[in-house]
Amino acid sequence: MKFILATAIILCIGTKITSAQFATIKGKIISEGKPVPFANVHLPGAGLGATTDSSGSYIIKNIPEGNYLLQASCIGYHYFKKQISVKYDEILLCNIILIANPFTLNEVVVSGVSRATLIRENPIPIIRISSKLIDQTIESNIMDVLVKNAPGLNAVKTGPNISKPFIRGLGYNRVLTLYDGIRQEGQQWGDEHAIEVDAYNIDNAEVIKGPASLMYGSDALAGVVSLFPFIPNNNDGKLHGKFTTEYQTNNNLIGNGLRLDYRNKHFLFAFRGSYRIAKNYRNAIDGRVYNTNFDEKNFSTLLGYTSDRGFMHFNISLYDNRQGIPDGSRDSLTRKFTKQIYEGSNDNIKNRPVVSEAELNSYQLSPLHQHIQHYRMYMHNFYQVGNGDIDFLLGLQQNMRREYNHPTMPEQAGMHVRLNTVNYGIRYNAPKFSNIETSIGINGMLQNNKNMNATDFPIPDYHLLDGGMYVYVKWKYNKWSISGGIRYDVRQVQWNNFFVGTNAATGFSERIFSDTGNAVLQFPAYEKIFGGLSASTGLTFQVTKQISIKANVGRGYRAPNITEMASNGLDPGAHIIYLGNRNFNPEFSLQKDIGAIARFKDVSADVSLFNNNIQNYIYLTMLVDATGNPITDAQGNKTYQYQQASAQLYGMEAWFSVHPEKWHGFSFNNSLSLVYGFNRKEIYKGEGINGEYLPLMPPLKWTSSLSEKIMIKTKIMTAITTKFEMEFSAPQHRYLALNNTESPTPAYVLFNCGISSDLRLSNTNTLQFQFQINNLFNKAFQSNLSRLKYFEYYTQSPNSYPGIYNTGRNVCFKILVLF
Repeated sequence: MKFILATAIILCIGTKITSAQFATIKGKIISEGKPVPFANVHLPGAGLGATTDSSGSYIIKNIPEGNYLLQASCIGYHYFKKQISVKYDEILLCNIILIANPFTLNEVVVSGVSRATLIRENPIPIIRISSKLIDQTIESNIMDVLVKNAPGLNAVKTGPNISKPFIRGLGYNRVLTLYDGIRQEGQQWGDEHAIEVDAYNIDNAEVIKGPASLMYGSDALAGVVSLFPFIPNNNDGKLHGKFTTEYQTNNNLIGNGLRLDYRNKHFLFAFRGSYRIAKNYRNAIDGRVYNTNFDEKNFSTLLGYTSDRGFMHFNISLYDNRQGIPDGSRDSLTRKFTKQIYEGSNDNIKNRPVVSEAELNSYQLSPLHQHIQHYRMYMHNFYQVGNGDIDFLLGLQQNMRREYNHPTMPEQAGMHVRLNTVNYGIRYNAPKFSNIETSIGINGMLQNNKNMNATDFPIPDYHLLDGGMYVYVKWKYNKWSISGGIRYDVRQVQWNNFFVGTNAATGFSERIFSDTGNAVLQFPAYEKIFGGLSASTGLTFQVTKQISIKANVGRGYRAPNITEMASNGLDPGAHIIYLGNRNFNPEFSLQKDIGAIARFKDVSADVSLFNNNIQNYIYLTMLVDATGNPITDAQGNKTYQYQQASAQLYGMEAWFSVHPEKWHGFSFNNSLSLVYGFNRKEIYKGEGINGEYLPLMPPLKWTSSLSEKIMIKTKIMTAITTKFEMEFSAPQHRYLALNNTESPTPAYVLFNCGISSDLRLSNTNTLQFQFQINNLFNKAFQSNLSRLKYFEYYTQSPNSYPGIYNTGRNVCFKILVLF
């Protein structure tokens, strides 16, 4: 069957040669009669692959018997894929012809409950971000890299290194982050709690837009961001590696990362380490923004064994980040940033000393910062059982978060919580029968949270048991593909009485383990079991060889998280007093999606429309006094309380690309995303900004890019690519003005440009150099999703620029060396 690559052909000639119960695939990749060096060839089902040498030759050894999807890709060429079968003791000669084209569609996705599938056959909206796109996008963190490449994905930011994913207007615990299939479990309920992963070790990623509770249970109500670390695929028995170094001028970010990997017939390993350090970022209005610097270290290792029936991978990762906590306090006249040096009633926000230029322009963190450590150890096993297979995951995570907010005792943490999580999952993919694929699985987690030596206790010590079972079925016949399933989840949450008192020596709060005379019961004992039914059904239809349409209806489920139920105090990092509600019910969503995919040799396009209705939607509202003023503590921290109502969100995403076949290397890409969110509580009906609109709604966003890849016929330089980007954010007038929660956001346009080159150091070594300027014209702007926009303590600003502005011009340099 032919599809997009109508002119691509594969010549597969089978020859029997002894190879010790394993198969081998080898061949050459050519285009227009010439070899294609440094192209990637993969077998996703086996986790194997290779890269072509200077003559275009490749070889993949030690392949278990079975059916596979052979993929080949290279920048500037059409994507190639072909179903193949290999048997024991066989060498399969597969010569591939690639057709030049600057647009490459990464269609194969692995997220989901069943086998790897094609995007055009999956009714759920999914975007895959390849390793090349990740390498070519220069941002301050991995989440911002994905935002640049996935319409519908946004990030709520607290400075350059803190970006929380939002999908179609929903975030926090409604977006589930996966790391190599394991739920990323930190204290993700917090505003300033970012994703604890090594950005240099993310090989590719997928973004699922819409309820994914069928696959993962609670916390996937809005969708999933799935991150995949690098796994060695060159099984040639040689040591390979990748060195990454970058520098960004705005916050003087210095980043270095090194990866070493090896794979042979049975064994594989990869060792990775990275170090990133940055000063405070700056913009044209605020200068350097105090306490936004960071210091991040990572180390991870992978050990694996492959047999003729499957594989076993064992992974360990260590993450350590010291991150500034901005509070936005300033001198009222000069607008220079100030810092806290006293405690409690002795601390007057209006009389704090001004931060010196030396402190602003330093890598040294303030004593008031957060220290996050995340340790992960997990095992992934895959075995073929007859014509089916079993996939098994077991992981252990520990997240340690300290937030230091006491200037008189800087070594004393204000918040210190330790979260231990055991993740488990097992899935059986039954043999394919009569065009039907069936998967049955169970997954969940066990969790224990404990407050350590601290003075603020935003959440109690708690125990959590979570599990769910699902059935997923896919039927494919001719141009039709229908899939769906059902799942049921159970979650038990429990904690004991939690008492707090005052330490006589320090004057700070401390935990008391018994009900004494001076103890206050901050968290009364609690126990509850939540349950939820999730389901999904959808279809795709291939109208022509180039056009597919898809539709899906999904019911999502989310149990209230711990802060929504239990909060009763100050979160020192967020500078907010949170109050929870013990009587919440689970959230349930019903989302309808309809979309289309078109792929032609000169143009391509995607469009997706969605409508999402949520029952028992949990949201924050600011508490005010009788005169309508915010209720605050002595330091000006505002008080918010969680409430529950119905909500509706609807919108669309569109993507359009022009990539003329005859104009090799040129592409013109555009994307558009829009979402509206409404609180459907009866008292807010028709109230608009006075309560009807949901907070943190991204405005209409349009991005456009022009790129031209010029092939260079020299021994050293192979290509030069130039790129120019435009990012337009429309004004946001649909904001939550109730109790001064949000303010309108004007429109802004940002321009970026860059140039990159590929250098061939040898037949096996390459160097990629990238130069990029973000915010080329140093535009002063405030994103509607930036928390720093609202870090303002005065009702009027003397320079008419309240709040903190986003990052100004940033000149970036990046070098990748592959060997």
